[in-house]
Amino acid sequence: MNIFQIISEIEKVDPEVYDRLDSRRSIFKHMSGMGKTLAAAAVPMAFGAVLNKAYAQTSMAPGVNDVLNFALKLEYLEAAFYNQGLGAANGTATAVQTALRAGFSATNLAALDKIRNDETAHVAFLRTALGTNAIDAPAANTFDFTGGKGGTPGPFATVFTAPATFLAVAQALEDTGVRAYKGGAPYLASNKDVLTAALNIHSVEARHASRIRTMRRAGAMNNAASQTAAGTDRSASPKSWVSGNDGGGPAPAQTAAVYGMGAAPAYTPTVITFPGEENVTQGGVNLQTALSSLNFPAAAFSEAFDEALPVPVVSDIARTFVITGSTFI
Repeated sequence: MNIFQIISEIEKVDPEVYDRLDSRRSIFKHMSGMGKTLAAAAVPMAFGAVLNKAYAQTSMAPGVNDVLNFALKLEYLEAAFYNQGLGAANGTATAVQTALRAGFSATNLAALDKIRNDETAHVAFLRTALGTNAIDAPAANTFDFTGGKGGTPGPFATVFTAPATFLAVAQALEDTGVRAYKGGAPYLASNKDVLTAALNIHSVEARHASRIRTMRRAGAMNNAASQTAAGTDRSASPKSWVSGNDGGGPAPAQTAAVYGMGAAPAYTPTVITFPGEENVTQGGVNLQTALSSLNFPAAAFSEAFDEALPVPVVSDIARTFVITGSTFI
């Protein structure tokens, strides 16, 4: 872990970082002493504590626990979705869940059960990592996956009775998870172990999203009839990866934010604006312009990168499925 490099990166967005921590000379002295008195594995955590203390009374970036607890909220949301729709991992299922399961091919159902188990494992891991700092699991009635917020069933009223609707909501949740983990990664830089674990979960969420998208394109039953039905509408037949802003997603009125731009709050002296998934500029270079000789469409460049989403935007998306009045998100 190169502590001074991390401080240097922070300085780019917060020129007053040394004043917040201490004088430049003092912080170097403190960090040098820390390295002598702590085991190497403990230095990242200790450095994270220094940063958290320095920014505790400011609007600077959240601490490691804040980021992990927000990730835990998303995992609670996703785990609840799959458990409510598919039944428990031990095979217990209601009549409604059994009927939904019957609407998927054996291959797709096995994949969905695997995804459900992954989300449950993510919850367990994050709770373990956070220990006593972990937020409590939400009440069973916290979520309304129809999008009706606990009132009249919303636009996804058939989410647990129609396989196609279930997959559409699953795609929106998984695509959000991919961008959310990428948005939170920079704030975990003070702890390589935690950052590595979070990026591992990020990659799993990406595989989930790809598999769900493939199911939607081929149809829930994965046969000729369901594939034809799925292919009649472009919005119901996505690629296995995000292309451009995906036309706003499976239900643009509710899911456009999953693929659009997002502004982070003023954690730094300036508000950070994250580009939408249609972005073709990386590292300050417009790839479509720089590689114009290849004659690739803009979609090809946008498909090559995932874009991050900040906490406020992810929270707004998640609230689509939380009952009105809940303080969970």
